Amino acid sequence: MALEPWRIGKVIKIEQQTETTRRFFIEVPELEKVDFKPGQFVTLDLPIHEKPNKRWRSYSIASWPDGTNVFELSIVLDNNGTGTPYLFNEVKVGSEISLRGPQGVFTFKEPIEQDIILICTGTGIAPFRSMLHHIKNHNIPHKNIYLIFGCRTKSNLLYYDEMVQLQKDIQGFHYLPTLSREQWDGHTGYVHAVYELLCIDKKAATFFLCGWKGMIDEARARITEMGYDKKFIHFEIYG
Repeated sequence: MALEPWRIGKVIKIEQQTETTRRFFIEVPELEKVDFKPGQFVTLDLPIHEKPNKRWRSYSIASWPDGTNVFELSIVLDNNGTGTPYLFNEVKVGSEISLRGPQGVFTFKEPIEQDIILICTGTGIAPFRSMLHHIKNHNIPHKNIYLIFGCRTKSNLLYYDEMVQLQKDIQGFHYLPTLSREQWDGHTGYVHAVYELLCIDKKAATFFLCGWKGMIDEARARITEMGYDKKFIHFEIYG
């Protein structure tokens, strides 16, 4: 698959999403529309190092194909890194960023013939948000879809109201937010117990995992231990 060329993107809006997470809306003026598959990512070339490959940072697209030349990224600040501090401290509305993409194969195939179990933490919800809206907007036939979203507290649940609404709008979609450091009326603990209970009868399913490496490594091990073939486990690692 040929790489997309580097282009200039213009930041047209920034929204504070949580205390440490922001939504960046980026327009690509030279394109009439940004054409991508839900689940793909873009790579930003940030002026943070002399070597090109140490300047590149990749982020999943949080929006969905809508025929425009604007897309959204949901980015969490990592004070120990160099990329996100630059984005949070230096990038403003009107800033221009060199970018390449969309790229990636973390996408679902149509028709959707099995239950889909989406497992994520933090900004790992971004590609799943894109997928869900695309399924809804195009009325794509599907079976059950489960979104297991792990966070510390309810204030960290990105797109919470939106996911609650999508659960009403998409038949067979089940939103299962899970909090590890706050008691509430939903699931508590870590994501692993939720999907293990969900799959106790080993229902036919395809798994998509997105988040930090530790969560993904543990999930892949647990899912295969439950008897699922690795070919049904797709993942995208952050950080």
